[in-house]
Amino acid sequence: MPHSYRPSQLHLTLGDAFFDPVEAADFPKTILRYRNQTAAETVGLDQLSDEEWLAHFGRFKPLPDNMPQPLALRYHGHQFRSYNPDLGDGRGFLFAQMYDDKNRLLDLGTKGSGQTPWSRAGDGRLTLKGGVREVLATELLATLGVNTSKSFSLIETGERLYRNDEPSPARSSVLVRLNHSHIRIGTFQRLLYLEDHQSIEKLVNYAIEHYWPDAKKSDDPTLAFFKLVVKAVAKMGAQWFVAGFVHGVLNTDNITITGESFDYGPWRFLPNLDPDFTAAYFDHTGLYAFGRQPDALQWNLARLAECLIPICDIDDLKSALEGYSAIFEAELQTLTLKRLGLANHSDEPHPLIPLFYQTLRDSEASFEQAFFDLAGGAIEERLRASPNAEYYKTSEMAVLITHIRKCETTAGSKEFLGNEKTKPGAVATTLLIDEVEEIWSKIADADDWSVLNAKLDQIRDYGELNKLLAN
Repeated sequence: MPHSYRPSQLHLTLGDAFFDPVEAADFPKTILRYRNQTAAETVGLDQLSDEEWLAHFGRFKPLPDNMPQPLALRYHGHQFRSYNPDLGDGRGFLFAQMYDDKNRLLDLGTKGSGQTPWSRAGDGRLTLKGGVREVLATELLATLGVNTSKSFSLIETGERLYRNDEPSPARSSVLVRLNHSHIRIGTFQRLLYLEDHQSIEKLVNYAIEHYWPDAKKSDDPTLAFFKLVVKAVAKMGAQWFVAGFVHGVLNTDNITITGESFDYGPWRFLPNLDPDFTAAYFDHTGLYAFGRQPDALQWNLARLAECLIPICDIDDLKSALEGYSAIFEAELQTLTLKRLGLANHSDEPHPLIPLFYQTLRDSEASFEQAFFDLAGGAIEERLRASPNAEYYKTSEMAVLITHIRKCETTAGSKEFLGNEKTKPGAVATTLLIDEVEEIWSKIADADDWSVLNAKLDQIRDYGELNKLLAN
């Protein structure tokens, strides 16, 4: 192994009350479909041969000096606001831990790796389509600046699965994701449910030690820990908003204490700015619609606060939670101006932000294309040649464009506008549902992976373009 591979087994120190050792499924095939070499480099696993990769991430041979056996983590959670004490890792497990090149403790966790004590009636498997969708989601989210888990590996496993929400029999896969912690709000909720206040304190101390060490400097480390989680989750919500992303299932077991977006099921990106746009076909009330995501995240944080009441002052927790909205709004402003390539010299509310989103809401303009076109100062030649051109002719858009042109642009905007891929008529990189289905159909019908690989290359190129605006 390369010197930069630094294994860990720290989750084991929490004790067996937090997890169940399990065995991975024995798959009939292991066909490598996606290998995230960039992510592998950050944790020192980039030198693995493809055969070694398949052994570790398809057959789950333990990594050197790492966990001897996978762990299915225990947790509870609110699912669409209804409490469920029968959750836990039902088709995944914690496979390994290691430090990355930033000295962060990371997890390699799975999805589709077989049944566990928490599978309930499920088969513990993941469809290949579900795995492909998660790869696409994480790649574009990372490109758009969202703090997200990384799809580390996708391996087709040769089984036939039956699902109610996609054509069956469906092809099967196992996904490995790289996460900055799999400790969820639901992990704490389970301990509160069991009235195990000692373990709540133990978990808080573990989280502070390994994820939020700055909290140790405070007179009240538990409160400081909660404030840091509130900040991280609020920032994640703002990142989703600026990316036009709808997670779809914001249950408390899907929110980690590091504020890293993960576990992508019925996700969608916005065609245009519609606050009522939902991702999950089963979200009949729109609880997790795009415009309600910020409130959903704050509601989840309130559930974490309840878990900390036995070891922290309730009024202090309430006060910390009340700070969520200000953090969200400040981050929304910072990220919006950054994506537009506009300078931000003040912490005061910028009048452009509400105008920008209200104008997009009133328009049917493509959400992502609007960011792409208006970046760098809303250059007239680019607006005229855009697929959004007709939408830019309204009086409301004229007001927005005038305001943008009065703003100072970043130094990187000039480089962005000078790039061949941003010339007039260039189209923003999007990932709407029709394109996702088209990519999958090529794989399903002809086992043609070239369209997926081409899309991933396009997404990465788009990420490089967006980086220029922030300079």
